[in-house]
Amino acid sequence: MSKSSWKRAGLAATAAAVVLGATACQSGGDGDGKKGAAGSEGATHSGGQVTKALTAAFKKTAEAKSAKVSMTITAPEAVEGGGSTTMSGVMGWDPTVMDVKVTSSGAAALGGPAEVRTVWVDGVLYTDVGAAGAEAAEVFGGKRWMKMDLKAIAEGSGDKALEKQLAGNMDNMNQSPAESLAVLLESKDIKHVGSAKVDGVDTEHYKGSISVEEMVNKNDSLVLSKADRAEMIKAVKEAGITSYDTQVWVNGDGYPVKMDIAMASKEGPVTISAKYSEYGAAAQVEAPPAKDVIDFEQAMKDIDKQLKSVDEDLADVDKTLEGLNG
Repeated sequence: MSKSSWKRAGLAATAAAVVLGATACQSGGDGDGKKGAAGSEGATHSGGQVTKALTAAFKKTAEAKSAKVSMTITAPEAVEGGGSTTMSGVMGWDPTVMDVKVTSSGAAALGGPAEVRTVWVDGVLYTDVGAAGAEAAEVFGGKRWMKMDLKAIAEGSGDKALEKQLAGNMDNMNQSPAESLAVLLESKDIKHVGSAKVDGVDTEHYKGSISVEEMVNKNDSLVLSKADRAEMIKAVKEAGITSYDTQVWVNGDGYPVKMDIAMASKEGPVTISAKYSEYGAAAQVEAPPAKDVIDFEQAMKDIDKQLKSVDEDLADVDKTLEGLNG
């Protein structure tokens, strides 16, 4: 497979990874949580109460292992597939699974469909290429789904920058909302903003900020083991993130129902606002039937052949025209 083909392949894989990888580092703005009656400054919790509440939320979320998610992501235009993306469906952690519908302005800019279903299971990403219509079905040999083993793509690309980017995004995909709470708990300035309603649900609103440099220097965690924390720091660095501004709304059952985290990165700011519901519901995610799947690398080889055939036809036309003009 030629390096130019891997470049083209990298665009598609990176776009998919950026969309899914962002689930690990939810971000966003001020959110739409409305202040409740207890949301006054005088009703805020002390530092010890905040730490206790968020530590409990971390443990409950980690144990739940799955939830329904609705998310809006905004990535810098400098990133392939950047722009605005919305995602909704079910996600699970430990193990990582996902079955979501993704609507992306970035995908449309790259010539893809506005909405596509994506399944992540057993470390492999499946994209519903059939959503792009008959032309796409012809390109992909009539198969409905394209299988992308991101680790294999990264290692086989021959492009160290792409390999590093995909490695970072894959590490991010293995994170959960609980680990986003772990990032918040790293902050020295966590605050309880007050009570608020999110979609009619009573919640407590917390926020905090931390730079990656501060995370590295802190060198401990209230909720993560040393190994898990080291893995989190590694993923954050590989993703090029330099700081987090995190907000979370926790319901009366102790689960985060909304998360807004604004991340600063080398490419620019990334913002995502995520809402979660139905924690602990079994995430029934299955890979598509093998008969409906084409491997990403094989698809790229087939496209290479088609492009080569077109080039040869164009060369023959050029020769014919030269003969006529001569």
